[in-house]
Amino acid sequence: MRALCVTGIETTMTKWIAERKLLYALKGSKERKDLTVRIGQPYLVESGSVNFTVADGTGGCSVEFQGIDEDYLDEVYGADLLQALQLATDIEPTLRRLSKKYALYFPSGEPYFDSEENEYSTDNT
Repeated sequence: MRALCVTGIETTMTKWIAERKLLYALKGSKERKDLTVRIGQPYLVESGSVNFTVADGTGGCSVEFQGIDEDYLDEVYGADLLQALQLATDIEPTLRRLSKKYALYFPSGEPYFDSEENEYSTDNT
């Protein structure tokens, strides 16, 4: 999978290396929709392509949350490729923020966060 990614004024193609499929519903609604989280392949950041000083080996990595009303595509940077990937894969803080507005579920229907299990369950058991 590839997607167009815009970073400042530079446009690059992102190769997605990891993906998580989830479902979401606006809190108070039972209608569930698809949410896809993607992590891009880490890349070396070139001097001048970002608005901060870049050391040799600085890495970047794309993160995308697609499907919610506020589609989210961002670049994460680290001291090297491994740190950029590590920071990009830490999606929990963003999902926690989204969980204030949306109930999140695994494709199986299980709540993504335990705290949503009873409040937003559509199971009648």
